[in-house]
Amino acid sequence: MRKISRLSRFNIASLALGLAFLYLPILILVIYSFNASRLVTVWGGWSLRWYHEFFGDRAMIEASWMSLRVAVASATIATLIGTLAAVALSRGEGFRGRTLFSGMLYAPLVMPEVITGLSLLLLFVALNAERGFWTVTIAHTTLTMCFVAVVVQSRLGSLDRSLEEAAMDLGCAPVRAFLSVTLPLIAPAIVAGWMLAFTLSLDDLVIASFTTGPGSATLPIRIYSEVRLGVKPEINAICTLVIALIAVVIVIASLASKLSSSQGESAAPL
Repeated sequence: MRKISRLSRFNIASLALGLAFLYLPILILVIYSFNASRLVTVWGGWSLRWYHEFFGDRAMIEASWMSLRVAVASATIATLIGTLAAVALSRGEGFRGRTLFSGMLYAPLVMPEVITGLSLLLLFVALNAERGFWTVTIAHTTLTMCFVAVVVQSRLGSLDRSLEEAAMDLGCAPVRAFLSVTLPLIAPAIVAGWMLAFTLSLDDLVIASFTTGPGSATLPIRIYSEVRLGVKPEINAICTLVIALIAVVIVIASLASKLSSSQGESAAPL
């Protein structure tokens, strides 16, 4: 076989430029969140001033709490429904209406968010539903459910079904065999789907702007309303805290995935 050549200088330079393009703006934002100056583009020394400003800003705190609640609730509901949908698609290859069900499930992946948000707004208006926490949660669940289904279905497609069939041959009921054998093996994909749904919900602006109501603005909506008048150093501090939160979620999800995967592999031969 032909040996794989080592990275050339051009490949290394291209990789470095790509990583710099992606992460250098984030690094600059994090550094300037500790800027003592009121001007965003003028460095005035190191300070935690703008973090104190953020924690003293009641409107921003309420918007942040709203975003966290919506993200956790929508990610949990989307993970539950998306996992069930993925199991139905991977195990029910021949049921009638599978193509229609699959198309409806994956439609939000390719549908512009403006259309999705407007459609949900018209639905809530027709139902005379008061827009607030639950309308935003339902909207984000609709958006993120398909991403969870894609992640979990890809894991189910590569899973050896003979393990579950062996458990049923040994006397396990189908539900118990799924919970004892299959679920631990797909747990890393479920955790990854939840994490993806959480970050997508935390980041969404378009759909939330259509489905939110008075007094229930999420953090992206609040930030957008602030930056229209100019970027304040407080915004850099808020974005840095969001980046730190996402990093913590990724680390926890990675550890949980490794733990679930090791437990599933040890339990599979039984």
